[in-house]
Amino acid sequence: MIKELEKTHEDITSWIIEKSEVGDKLAKMGYKPQEVAKLAVGKLHKPSKAFLDQIISSAVDVDKQDFIVRDTYHTGAEYGFIDVFRLIHALDVLGENLAVELGALSALEAFMIARIESFKSIYFHRVGRAAQIMLATAMEKANSELGLTAFKTPEEYLALDDYTVWAALKKCEASKGIIGDLERRRMLKCAYERTFYEKDTMISNIFGRESYRRQMQSEIAKEAGVGIESVIIDVPTVPSVPYHHAVLMESMEIPVFTRNQAGEKTLQRLSEISKIFETLKGFMNILRVYTDAADREKVEKATAKILGKIPSAAKISF
Repeated sequence: MIKELEKTHEDITSWIIEKSEVGDKLAKMGYKPQEVAKLAVGKLHKPSKAFLDQIISSAVDVDKQDFIVRDTYHTGAEYGFIDVFRLIHALDVLGENLAVELGALSALEAFMIARIESFKSIYFHRVGRAAQIMLATAMEKANSELGLTAFKTPEEYLALDDYTVWAALKKCEASKGIIGDLERRRMLKCAYERTFYEKDTMISNIFGRESYRRQMQSEIAKEAGVGIESVIIDVPTVPSVPYHHAVLMESMEIPVFTRNQAGEKTLQRLSEISKIFETLKGFMNILRVYTDAADREKVEKATAKILGKIPSAAKISF
């Protein structure tokens, strides 16, 4: 759907703030809707005020502090016990950048570990991703009939809630088969999964370029003797992954500081202080290949053969 709209969810957020009644109310209160719209997605870029964007979009932003605690709680995960209030109180501004006081190092380390665990166990969960892929496919197939991306106003967009869209997808000929499978838990199956801890050109292409993934998808399908639509390559950089901008490929170096008795602050690098952080901050990414249950074995063998071309330096056990 993002391909159809050529907009991300951040773009939609800014659009709603500017063009809906939210913008009118902000203007009446004396604020500029355009500035608030940019600030809401961490793109205000105010000179000498980088911290304003970093509060919203950075390695320790309030968005991540909110969704990691909230989502681990609601999924029953046991690693989401993070002292976010300690982290917030330890935040300060050095120059124009947000930094964390080293007194909160244990809370910061727990937060980074929870980020990685929540990504692997919730946002990129194998079965959860299968359901998201199926739903996204159903919406793409039904779009021409239902006009899901034809909205012109924020009000029209906001009317497309979960219940409305699901009911429409169940009735649409192009999508009702997929929705039926979802309701009966006839899910796509993961035929192949691999984690990479090394960077090279081929890996960067897989995770960074859709055209390259399409080529690989075609090669796997041909090798397996199945239709190209039966092979789905899933990586954390695709826009349908929740919080995909917060995945592990991003730099996680965080400015930290110490404060002496006189209150003077000294900037330091977290990777020089925390061995836990130094271990976690390296490159890491996950690749999965999904297919129908009937084609699982064929696609698994074909994928293993195709991905066997990846240099041995990039191979790890999984």
